[in-house]
This record gives sequence, C-alpha cells and structure tokens, in this order.
Amino acid sequence: MGYDDYGAGYIGLLLAYSFVIFLIAVAGYVLGSLFYMKIFQKAGVQGGWRAWVPVYNMMVFFKLGDLSPWLVLYGVGGALLLSWIGIGVIFSIGLAVLSAIAAWRIGLKLQKDAVWVVLYVLLSIVWLGINAFDKSRWNPNIPPAPWGGNAFLADRTVWQGVPSQPSAAAAPQGYGAAPQGYAPPAPQGYTPPAQPGYAPPAQPGYTPPAAPTTGGAPGVPPVPPSTPPAPPAAPPAAPPAPPAGPTPPPA
Repeated sequence: MGYDDYGAGYIGLLLAYSFVIFLIAVAGYVLGSLFYMKIFQKAGVQGGWRAWVPVYNMMVFFKLGDLSPWLVLYGVGGALLLSWIGIGVIFSIGLAVLSAIAAWRIGLKLQKDAVWVVLYVLLSIVWLGINAFDKSRWNPNIPPAPWGGNAFLADRTVWQGVPSQPSAAAAPQGYGAAPQGYAPPAPQGYTPPAQPGYAPPAQPGYTPPAAPTTGGAPGVPPVPPSTPPAPPAAPPAAPPAPPAGPTPPPA
C-alpha cells in the first residue's frame, strides 16, 4: 500500500468518525430539547419552541432554577472569548456548577430530593428524561433560594410566557405591614374594651374585694319572718261626737 492509499484511508476513517460524532451530537440535542420541552410544560412555560433554541433553552432552565438567565451568556461568552489565553475553561467550569445548582432547585420543585442533583452531574440527559416523563408535578412553593438577596445570582428578569418564581427578596405586602402574630403596643392610659366572656387573669398577691352582703349568703334572697306580727290588744277608740248645734227659740 502506497503513501497516498494510507493517507486516503486515514482521511476516510476520520470523516466517518466525525460523521458518527455529528449524528450522536444531533441525536443528543434533539433528545435534550425534547426533555427540556416536557419540563418547561410542567413549569407552565408557554411556547414549546423555547426548548429548541440553543443557549436560550439553558437560559430558561436557569430562570426556572431561580438563577439569573444572563449567567448563561456570561459563561458562554467568557468560555469562547477567553479560551485563546487558557482561562476560558474557568468560565466553562463555572457554568457547569451553576447549571447543577439550577437543576437542584428545579428538582426540588419536581418533588425530588437534593441528592438527585448527583445524577444530573454524572448523566444530565438521564436526569432530564426522568423529570420530563415521570408523574411529578411542578410546585414552585418551596423554601426561597439562599441567594435571593444577591443581585448578581438571583433572577430579576420578567419574560412573557415564562412564569416568575418566588424568591427570598420578594417585596412584603404593603409598605410598613406588621409581620404575622405581631400586636402593636397600646398607648399609655388606654384600656382596651373587655371581650365578651373574657375574664382578665388575677394579679399575683391580689384578692378582689368581697361583694356587699344583705345578711345572707351572696346571691340568696333574705328569708321572710316565720310568724306574722300580733294584732293590737284593744280595738281602736270611737271617734268623738260632733258638737251640738244652736238651740231653737221658744214658741
């Protein structure tokens, strides 16, 4: 075999290998986009096309995971622009770590324990497939992300068609609203009205005064006398006779 035949065979083998790698990459992208679409549907994301756009689907994934979607652009841009000086790999590693954090948060919302993120780190395509087609339901009401107060990491974007997730930095209801279970102190000299059926607790060492009595037990009416009074011994005297009238004249 001549040199030209050896070179042609090597080039053919390289092309065949590249074609296989290309097919695997396309199949992986199609499968991953399908899994993204199913997870996005569980989360209430409108528009299945979002899962099929490169880079943008990862940005939506970060947003659902309570991370700023712009971190994806920072990581991809830093990896591409700084790879020629050897530090682009740092951005790639950082993007992978943030992606695992987003998967952890999304897993919690899909009723998965935190240990499931290990499967995402080792085989992300398997993690996506399980969460895409199992019977888990989306529940965003989980404990807020610990980085909610960090303006760089936390999600502050509002995209139409992508539901916003609760965060630790959510504004309170109404300005100056008192927390639950808090009662403001009463002003000095003010006595709140008594509630029906409420008796204030007795103070230590204090004895309330006794109710006034009428000779008997409290709450019992006085007993009437057992015998009636005796009648008078003699009848009352007759009234005096009226005075005599004038004497008539003699006949």
